[in-house]
Amino acid sequence: MSEQQNEPPRRLSAHVEADRLIPGLYLVATPIGTARDITLRALDVLNSADMLAAEDTRVMRHLMDIHGIPLRGRRILSYHDHNADRVRPALMTALGGGASLAYASDAGTPLVADPGYRLARDAAQEGHRIHAVPGASAALAALTLSGLPSDRFLFAGFPPATRAARAAWLRQWSGLDATVILFESPRRVNQTLHELCEIDPNRITVVARELTKKFEEVIRGTAAELAADPRMAALKGEVVMLLDRAPPARAGEEDLREALLARMDDMTVKDAAREVARELGLARRDVYQAALALAAARTDED
Repeated sequence: MSEQQNEPPRRLSAHVEADRLIPGLYLVATPIGTARDITLRALDVLNSADMLAAEDTRVMRHLMDIHGIPLRGRRILSYHDHNADRVRPALMTALGGGASLAYASDAGTPLVADPGYRLARDAAQEGHRIHAVPGASAALAALTLSGLPSDRFLFAGFPPATRAARAAWLRQWSGLDATVILFESPRRVNQTLHELCEIDPNRITVVARELTKKFEEVIRGTAAELAADPRMAALKGEVVMLLDRAPPARAGEEDLREALLARMDDMTVKDAAREVARELGLARRDVYQAALALAAARTDED
């Protein structure tokens, strides 16, 4: 083993730059738990922006204190669901005057389940430049840990609060051929799991909580298994739920018959069976036998 490999870990030198930013809106992703899950570019932007806005000013001020980013007389403007319409005009005026404005939500990537959407929409409509400063995202962190397919996924946000609306919502999204990511209150996870059991108790489901934090936990199983898990009734912290994609629909006898009849006028029985088996995901032998039976029945009718 080389001497370099035996060298103990040491503190790395990194610095925050103070270059003047191009005017525009900077959407800054911030940590979802561990404070060091922030990029150097995000710190550069928080250090250099002309104006700062945050969903929770205390959270941004604490984050800047942790990383040694001074305010230098700048004020952090509060921008959240309850004051967005009142505050947004002042932010748009600043952007119109050529300012650089950094906005961050409580945690994670702005515009994902927070009020930054309308600010970004108005900025885009007025021709201001929008800069993404990517980083932590609870939805993507949970997908990474889940073990579920990630080639197609949908972030569905928070389910409705009422039982009837939530049941319809779950039925709609759980039918997709994609992994579904949703946020849920820890107090309602158990209820949501029981409602999912009414739709598909065998659906592989993942509950991830406190991502990147000390008590991070990822629980996997079928919806029925998780609904019976006593831990679900006492969850604490931020929760992300993920649902495996819907299983492929099985074609019924009438679907098979119609697909074969549509082809057997122009194809041989063998070719029609091969094409229908591929289209419906059925065993070729079974489809061929059904095609032979249909062909014989048509011959008898003639």
